[in-house]
Amino acid sequence: MKELQLFSQPLLKILHRLKQPIDRVAISLICFLTILMGLLLLTGDTTSPKVREFSWQNKEISAEDTGFLLTFNRPMDQKSVEDNLRVDPPLPGKFSWAGRRMAYTLMAPAPYGITYGLQLKDAKDKFYGEKTNSKGGVIEPFNGVFRSRDRAFVYIGVKGEEEGRLILVNLSSKEPKPIALTPQDLVVMDFKPYPKGDRVLFSASDRALMSTGTLQQEIFTVTTGLNPQSPGEEIISNQVAGKLEKVLGSGDYQNLKFDLSSNGKIIVIQRVNKEKPADFGPWIIEEGEFPRRLENTEQGGDFMIRPDHKSMVISQKQGLSIIHFNPKEGEVVFLPKFAQVLGFSRDNSAAVYVKYNTDYTRSLFLVNNQGLEQEMLRIPGSIISVQFDPRDTEGVKNTRLYCLLTQRLDTEKYQEQPFIALLDLAKKTLTPLLVLPNNQPDIHLSLSPDGFALLFDQTITNKNGGEMDQPRGEGGNAIGNSRLWLLPLVDMSNDGTKSEIKPEELPFAGFHPRWIP
Repeated sequence: MKELQLFSQPLLKILHRLKQPIDRVAISLICFLTILMGLLLLTGDTTSPKVREFSWQNKEISAEDTGFLLTFNRPMDQKSVEDNLRVDPPLPGKFSWAGRRMAYTLMAPAPYGITYGLQLKDAKDKFYGEKTNSKGGVIEPFNGVFRSRDRAFVYIGVKGEEEGRLILVNLSSKEPKPIALTPQDLVVMDFKPYPKGDRVLFSASDRALMSTGTLQQEIFTVTTGLNPQSPGEEIISNQVAGKLEKVLGSGDYQNLKFDLSSNGKIIVIQRVNKEKPADFGPWIIEEGEFPRRLENTEQGGDFMIRPDHKSMVISQKQGLSIIHFNPKEGEVVFLPKFAQVLGFSRDNSAAVYVKYNTDYTRSLFLVNNQGLEQEMLRIPGSIISVQFDPRDTEGVKNTRLYCLLTQRLDTEKYQEQPFIALLDLAKKTLTPLLVLPNNQPDIHLSLSPDGFALLFDQTITNKNGGEMDQPRGEGGNAIGNSRLWLLPLVDMSNDGTKSEIKPEELPFAGFHPRWIP
């Protein structure tokens, strides 16, 4: 009896506490949550899978954007996603997964000037069908949209009010027409588009000074009016075309050749002291820094910034040198075998060099980032320029080069026949695409960033020398007229044959055309 009394004491206290309002609410809430958990266990998870984020949604992609990400709110059945994902127009690619994220890597750059749609429906989550009481499982239909950049290019005008000015043409606009980017008082010598395509770096001289025989090149940037909303970047306000900004004046130095790194953050300029010609060499301008002379360089000639953005190749004495912008990052590497560097693959895995042979032929060498050298071509002519095809060949990168070459003609008077050709590096085959007139002193070739077209020019120089303020070619001759051509490119078949391709003359008078990246 005494034990029963002892047991009843706590029970009475609990019953007494239940008379308190706050305790009754707490116990009621506990009971409600317990019942709700039981119902969830009985009925299963009813949350539908869906796409939480699409990395290219409403963005404008370039050739540098090689793949997109889809992020899901639940673990997904990978095969059902891969089988039901649609991109229109199609963009071949490969799938890879990391948890709830799916990556789709393109096999080749997306063709420019196209709006793409992405659709995913009927895909299932990872646990669909494993629980008989699962009511979720089938994804909420998702529709995304993105666009590739406009097909646009820049050239130097040669006629009327366009003479010596940078001109932009956007082929993706409804009515493509030339837009002058630079003012009439500047004569443009050379230019390089920035990787985003929103600006162009160029060298120019004052027209009034040129008319008196004085060449005083300065370095500027100018906006193009193109404002791509790239993936991973904040939305920026639109900029108008033609906004000019000086990067480097002349002062005590004459500015000569320059190059822009592929990330747009480094400029290298060859400069010579006006009073002391022996004071000659490359200077560097890094983003946000003042111009400075490169410390570990001797006097040199032509140069090109490597895709690592940390070094460059420059011709020096009897060969080429690889020079680091920061001497602490590596020693100078001398390449005595080669006379020219013509280009690099985008991923910096390979470079193309030219060797001058003792039999008056020239060889094109492919050198990979491990230092392995391969002679790919030997011709009795000139190797003017080469550009890597950005498109894969059977899933392998950097296997084709578009080349501008010349063939020595067997005539009494020394002449060279220029032609455009495709060099297959895997097969070591050279396929001529277009033979050009043999009276062309300067030809410039530019491969579109998506690999679907080539731009080139055909210039006519003034035999009488022309006016002092006229634009001039690489040989120093004044350019009287120049035609621009577009050559569409087609894939070669397995037997090496090709469909007939014909160049299309563009209705613009200019020279030195370059595609916007």
